[in-house]
Amino acid sequence: MGRIGYSATTGAAFLHMLTIGTGVAYAESDPIQSMAALFGARPTVENLSLSPDGKHLAYIQPLSGQASVLFVTALDGGAAPQPILRSTGSPDRLSSCDWVANDRLLCEAIAVASLDVAEITYVSRLFALNSDGSNIRQITSPKGSGNRTEYDLFGGGVIDWLPSEDGKILMVRNYLPEETIGTRLSQSKSGLGVDKIDTRNMRATSVEPPKDSASNYITDGMGNVRIMALRERNGVGYDTGTARYLYRLSDSRNWQELSTVDNNDAGFMPVAVDAKANIAYGLKKLDGRFAAYSLSLDGLRTEHLVYSRPDVDVDGFKHIGRQQRVIGVSYTSDSGNAVYFDEPLKKLAQGLSKAMPNLPLIDFVAASQDEQVLVVSAGSDNDPGRYYSFDRTSRQLRELMLERPQLEGVTLARSKPVSYPARDGVSVPGYLTLPPGREAKGLPAIVLPHGGPSARDSWGFDWLSQYFASLGYAVLQPNFRGSSGYGDAWFRDNGFKSWRTAIGDVSDAGRWLIAQGIADPKRLSIVGWSYGGYAALQAAVVDPKLFQKVVAIAPVTDLEKVKEERRDWTDYKIVSDMIGTGPHVGEGSPARHASAIEAPVLMFHGTMDRNVLVSESKLMDDRLKDAGKRSELIVYDKLDHYLEDSAARTDMLARIGRFLQAP
Repeated sequence: MGRIGYSATTGAAFLHMLTIGTGVAYAESDPIQSMAALFGARPTVENLSLSPDGKHLAYIQPLSGQASVLFVTALDGGAAPQPILRSTGSPDRLSSCDWVANDRLLCEAIAVASLDVAEITYVSRLFALNSDGSNIRQITSPKGSGNRTEYDLFGGGVIDWLPSEDGKILMVRNYLPEETIGTRLSQSKSGLGVDKIDTRNMRATSVEPPKDSASNYITDGMGNVRIMALRERNGVGYDTGTARYLYRLSDSRNWQELSTVDNNDAGFMPVAVDAKANIAYGLKKLDGRFAAYSLSLDGLRTEHLVYSRPDVDVDGFKHIGRQQRVIGVSYTSDSGNAVYFDEPLKKLAQGLSKAMPNLPLIDFVAASQDEQVLVVSAGSDNDPGRYYSFDRTSRQLRELMLERPQLEGVTLARSKPVSYPARDGVSVPGYLTLPPGREAKGLPAIVLPHGGPSARDSWGFDWLSQYFASLGYAVLQPNFRGSSGYGDAWFRDNGFKSWRTAIGDVSDAGRWLIAQGIADPKRLSIVGWSYGGYAALQAAVVDPKLFQKVVAIAPVTDLEKVKEERRDWTDYKIVSDMIGTGPHVGEGSPARHASAIEAPVLMFHGTMDRNVLVSESKLMDDRLKDAGKRSELIVYDKLDHYLEDSAARTDMLARIGRFLQAP
């Protein structure tokens, strides 16, 4: 690895520890199984955090199943990482662990709970522990101890790490009303409020009283709550998609109007507060695309355009440190990009890019309290990513650990941005991944539409594309109309109301591969996850002769059923409006047109999927078999939408590989 102005060393002790615990084994004699094991293994590093003094690192590493372990280690690599906490994954999973003091961490555990047969949801809880694993204390939530009239599933969330107050945090938490017979001591408050918590003894102080319509609070990173978000609900309790934002002057407790954002995302959406400048940073649309703006919090609400793009949306803001200081913005064109406002960090990012020319995706993921010690991630399309420490005083860059160490030494595929014409002449962007060492001619090929549909693919490492490329497939990931990131005009044709446009773009991706001579038309398949699974099935309905094999992971299969499944949830109106009403609902539901599908279908689903209930895949499987079609459904017990289990993912990839290669 080259260097320009930096000294670089490798943290070998870290790398050694990170080769354990994946639970992945494979047979060299079976290339499909071996590749499935390599690419199906979950990333080895999750939620990396740096202590305030910059001397210790904490990270979560997956174990077998959905279990995980929390490691703490000295940043200098002088001692082996120490496991201080394990979660079984049945059902609790560690989702994050961050430092609240040099000797104490705050962690979040999540689980998937079944409220009844048709209602599955996520449950979260916060707890704190010392860096040696001692003094574990759960942060109780919801607030109160009487007979609750409601049940809360949200364990709270940190909104300010209070860097000047050792071991204390500001967190949002739900207050629930209580009903205690024969006493006046019952707690009648309800809604989202803000508490200050001492994580050493769990003493709580109310900072903001609960408010029923409150959905979030934003601080200035120095312990002061400056913005409150209020969600609008209709008479029956459904979220309308409209939000009001209120703010405070720096020397006042009174709330004032800041902005309103409607259900089309029109209006200023604050995301951070800069205490020194006394401004709120946020996103607002400019010419149909999200741009970065600031609004003064001085009573005048003076608006300034911070950054915009004529081609794509601004994705969001870049933050650093325990105060979550805004240092720039991010956007995605062909690849992810960052524009830094902070000049020293801008120069540092440029220098790191020169020092690591093969790893252009640079990000600052953690920082010490004084921001002199940084943790940097770097990756590319053919490098899953690796973590470095950088000391701004000594200018020393040191490799810490790899994202996927099992892929070190494996030749990975390159991905490049492409565009292809849709049938109406519109140019559709996407990413083409070609198998290493193979000529782009007459290859087996896969169209891989993304989930969402309000999402997009971007340039970088993709474990699914890389797996298929390792088996010799060309892979095209289309950002079809309905994808986010390209402005209103592109997003307006959303993937459900205007499914004909979105699915047409997906099918045209396959036609382009054939027209370019890249794909063998007899070996062209389609694979998708979530909305991508829906797109795979619906494309097979609309173009039954185009794709020879269809793979759908956790797919939506009946649009009306999706709406009904959300009827008891507050987002029902939003989901219902996204799908709409009319003939397109039935026409765009592949389960209602199973007889039109000619290609064999393979589906996968987890029983604890909250995003898309497993009944969607079961319905599709039944309809296909009733129509005399070839269909197989693999169901993974106790797994959610993301199938975050190395063994399950390995099994899935191996099954897909054999399915695609079968006659």
